[in-house]
Amino acid sequence: MKKRILILDDEKNICSSLTYALEDQYIVFSATNPVHGLEIINSQKIDLVLLDLKIGKVNGLDVLKEIKEIDKNIAVIMMTAYGTIESAVEAIKNGAFTYITKPLSIDELLVTIMKGLEYQFLNEKVEHLNNELKERYSYKGIIGKSPAMQHIFQLIDRLKDVDTNVLITGESGTGKELVARAIHYSGIRRKENFVAINCAAIPDGLLESELFGHKKGAFTGAEKDKIGKFEFANKGTILLDEIGDMSLNLQSKLLRVLEQREYNPLGSNEVFEVNARVIASTNKDLRELMDEKKFRDDLYFRLNVVEINIPPLRDRRQDLPLLFAHFLKVYNDKLGKQVKRLAPEVEELLLKYSYPGNVRELANIIEYGVLLARDDAIVLKALPDKVRFNKLQSSLENEADSLLGLSLKEIEKLMINKSLELNNGNRKTTAQMLGISERGLRNKIKEYDLKGK
Repeated sequence: MKKRILILDDEKNICSSLTYALEDQYIVFSATNPVHGLEIINSQKIDLVLLDLKIGKVNGLDVLKEIKEIDKNIAVIMMTAYGTIESAVEAIKNGAFTYITKPLSIDELLVTIMKGLEYQFLNEKVEHLNNELKERYSYKGIIGKSPAMQHIFQLIDRLKDVDTNVLITGESGTGKELVARAIHYSGIRRKENFVAINCAAIPDGLLESELFGHKKGAFTGAEKDKIGKFEFANKGTILLDEIGDMSLNLQSKLLRVLEQREYNPLGSNEVFEVNARVIASTNKDLRELMDEKKFRDDLYFRLNVVEINIPPLRDRRQDLPLLFAHFLKVYNDKLGKQVKRLAPEVEELLLKYSYPGNVRELANIIEYGVLLARDDAIVLKALPDKVRFNKLQSSLENEADSLLGLSLKEIEKLMINKSLELNNGNRKTTAQMLGISERGLRNKIKEYDLKGK
């Protein structure tokens, strides 16, 4: 997609001549007053501005400051016929990329513009990477010593330096995005952008624009051109998360990208080439969706050159102790705590827990425990109710045969008694676990002659 340049100079002849010199390589806008120029920047995606140091009675340095307030990544090249060292230093201090003097040499100007656009691209890239590092789950590496995870590590090592399409499957919370990031950041494309987009989180009408971009006026609300994720991921990697939720119409357009390595922004007939590695992930059974005619066979086989299936956490319990230690460190650092261990009964419980939310749920449990811990250990009462209730449920399931023949009152007494034991006699937490009021629990304790504090 052509870069966009704005010429802001109070001399119409200069605007016309520069537009003529640049319009073959760039999309060029021009304005002879600052108000109009700033309106263009607000309504268009401008990459670089050629800005006169004097625009009538307006100081170009003041305009420079306003441009940077709108978009700090725009590269600004200052122009003047009255070049001085002082004005050059002042311009650069205020964010200008460089400073050139009139009369302009077109050859020199073209080289300067090219360097300015490279500078602008690097600024956007650095900002993107900084945003990546701020994400909550951007910790280094993937934890696991189980055979299943060791196999995944071997696959990552084999795939990182080739452009083979990869399909990552597994339940929600197993770490599919972490595996995709590991492939990208350990491979030959690691210096380029990694872009993830959740296909299930964006309405179908907007997803096409997010992926491929759009032209101004392509649809209601499209007030200016938008760069799509594929362009931003060019030379890097794009992760299409929850690919199973993509509509059939959009699947056909994605298939074209994979087969021909090109696409059209929404509302444009212009064709753009793309060189981005594509990784897809899903928690759905795509073969089942294919049988239901909800997912294209040809797209499935394009995406699924190599499949990496991440098993649920309940099927790789030998990874749990490592994950306990990892998340203790993560959340101690985050919360400024010094929780060193899990109490024995907590570790026993968490080793047996089913983790329907997988690694993401485990991370939340440990964070909750670290937050509520009062000393150097996470104890039972510092765990979420759902986890403690799971222990009670498991205990009752193990005794299911012995419950046969008991009356409902006898079963209720047994459940309340076990809940009190689990919560060390604490009535408030027991009442919360059982879903009754403290007053109601107190009456039941009295009725069944149980102990509680």
